[in-house]
Amino acid sequence: MFLIVTKYLIPKGFRGLAFFPFVFVKYRLDKQNKFFINHERIHLRQQLELFIIPFFVWYFLEFFLRWVQYKNFDLGYRNISFEREAYNNEKDLNYLNNRSFWSFLKWV
Repeated sequence: MFLIVTKYLIPKGFRGLAFFPFVFVKYRLDKQNKFFINHERIHLRQQLELFIIPFFVWYFLEFFLRWVQYKNFDLGYRNISFEREAYNNEKDLNYLNNRSFWSFLKWV
């Protein structure tokens, strides 16, 4: 994993973006935030399991469906299965050691 600080690649309203093998962060301080980094590491594992490109296809398709379902951008984003898994487990720093393959499916 490579951590890169850049405010230009991160969309407005977001602090980070994982694109295997990189994690882009908007703020230098976030490099020290263990929970934030764990959240992004969960996304890196999800991407590897789905061979990266299919991950993003699924991510954006599910985001669109959730956006329509909830009629709200933020609720749509927070209810993507990948995000639900990451947000619910970001504080468990051992989560990736115990996580089973394709665990995000529990959140679909």
